[in-house]
Amino acid sequence: ALVALAFIGVVTKQKWKVKREHWGLVITISIVGYAISIVTQETGTMLSSAQMGAIITATTPAFMVVFATLILKERLTFKKAISVSLATIGVIIIVGIDDINMSNMLGGISLIIAALTWALMSVLIKRLPSDYSQIVVTTYATLIAFVVLTPFVITKLPKLNMNEITNPTIWGGVLYLGIVSTAIAFLLWNRGLQMLNASSGGVFFFFQPVVGTLLGWLILGETISITFWIGSFLILLGVLIVIKDNQEDQNY
Repeated sequence: ALVALAFIGVVTKQKWKVKREHWGLVITISIVGYAISIVTQETGTMLSSAQMGAIITATTPAFMVVFATLILKERLTFKKAISVSLATIGVIIIVGIDDINMSNMLGGISLIIAALTWALMSVLIKRLPSDYSQIVVTTYATLIAFVVLTPFVITKLPKLNMNEITNPTIWGGVLYLGIVSTAIAFLLWNRGLQMLNASSGGVFFFFQPVVGTLLGWLILGETISITFWIGSFLILLGVLIVIKDNQEDQNY
């Protein structure tokens, strides 16, 4: 992801200067969103399932409403409070889908942490000046995350099976994760947040569980239980309330 972003930055001739007073915010965004959130999301998905990973992290829009109110002073309405409650109930139901074993519980907890930290990161991005290029911000944040995570990765390198790593399927997956779902996705997400308010931008996160559930069913053969749909419905209802409330604010 870092290589891809640096390449894009060089080709588009970006100005890489960031003011000293904004570096603390960039570092916080990187550690909270690019290190903690991504690691907990992938860990949670590995311990549970792709559909659980997608749907629990979809509570991010509701959490963004809370952080936007606390940090950006966006107005917290009764409807937004209801949406957070519904999303929370939906998460609790989904964490308990099928047989509750330790792996699922730990996976669910990890995914909730991922949703909270990603929401916080998304709101913090709004505090950066709008004239900063998102290519520059995303590249620096990725670089910081790379530095933070590398010491933890080095200890695991001797355990890697080199024969598996050279498998084209593994390399293809790594390249996709790095270039498409990290570099490009982060870049587009940050750009979108720059153009919208936090509450409106977070709503688009709900596309993730839809795609995640379908791909988990089509590619991984995961089953979709009734409790999953109940929890998903409550989360969707919470997100739709946020959308409607935001539209009413704009009309007003």
